Amino acid sequence: MPIPTEPIGSIPRSAELLAAMSAHEDGRLDGQGLADAVDQAVAVTIKTMEAAGSPVVTDGEQGKPSFATYPIAGLEGLSPDGVVIPFADGHQRQLPHLTSGPFRYQQHAAGYLKQALTHAGVPVKQAVIAPSALSLLYPAAGIDGYPREKFLADLADQAEADIRGCLDAGAHSVQLDFTEGRLSLKLDPSGGVLEDFIALNNLVLDRFTDAERARIGVHTCPGGDQDSTHSLDVDYAGLLPQLFRLHAGSFYVQLASEADPDRVLATVAEHLPERARVFVGVIDPIDPRVETPEEVRDRILTAARHLPADRLGTCDDCGFSPFADDTSTSRQTAFAKIRARVEGTALAAEQLGV
Repeated sequence: MPIPTEPIGSIPRSAELLAAMSAHEDGRLDGQGLADAVDQAVAVTIKTMEAAGSPVVTDGEQGKPSFATYPIAGLEGLSPDGVVIPFADGHQRQLPHLTSGPFRYQQHAAGYLKQALTHAGVPVKQAVIAPSALSLLYPAAGIDGYPREKFLADLADQAEADIRGCLDAGAHSVQLDFTEGRLSLKLDPSGGVLEDFIALNNLVLDRFTDAERARIGVHTCPGGDQDSTHSLDVDYAGLLPQLFRLHAGSFYVQLASEADPDRVLATVAEHLPERARVFVGVIDPIDPRVETPEEVRDRILTAARHLPADRLGTCDDCGFSPFADDTSTSRQTAFAKIRARVEGTALAAEQLGV
């Protein structure tokens, strides 16, 4: 397809997989039983995404507890009372905080990718959590014998290994989920936290060659969980100029749910790095209505008024179920929206003559 189109990541888990996860947590299903249920869910998810016409697929994050916490699942030395993430509808998610070091990932994303590759007939993309998000695990009060500087050095090493493992395993692209970027401006309007996030992420990205960074992208959105967001009220104008300082080859930018897409696109056009591609969000996962291919086409044509078509791609605004227990969107709706994105992107490419 002349205009590339990619999913962001997560697909709602099936009722069967959620039941298996619950049974495993309660001790009614052993580890092998859960692994078999996850593998079946990954296979069905990929085949259904391929049937929807997606030229690039993901595993739907079927085996992840969440997009953010997969590296620390099972990690000892955690306390549950970490940073609280408030959503607009009043519900919250809470990260744990680290109580001891050294910090090590318990799972790397390459494991999910390798499983997906056994089921896929098209290129596979892998999402990883940005190191900036995991930096929030370190408590403000510090940890005796494990200073923040040492934690950040360990985190950078682990994040590099997470990305590199996916590139080496054959990922079509590796996407850093950076939803905390926009949220940081809500928590710290001065931009100091965002500046620290950008510096940490670039510390990791700079360990890769230009050719490798061409396969690495960064995703930004205002969060998406249980049909709510955590930072949609934060003006993109404060984030995007800083976002595009990241040394990545692609950027996946939530746009379909923005009230004034032309204003956002003007900012993107002003600050997008010279050799980077921007994938614009043309599907709103929170909206229960399935967009038509024609609506998707028109959103792309709007973007093409601001940006060259050869630097455009399309994506969903966000994953459809970044947390495993979020069932606010059905699998049927998610796959229908993916089909609309694929078909609408093809319509726009035809009209633009690319």
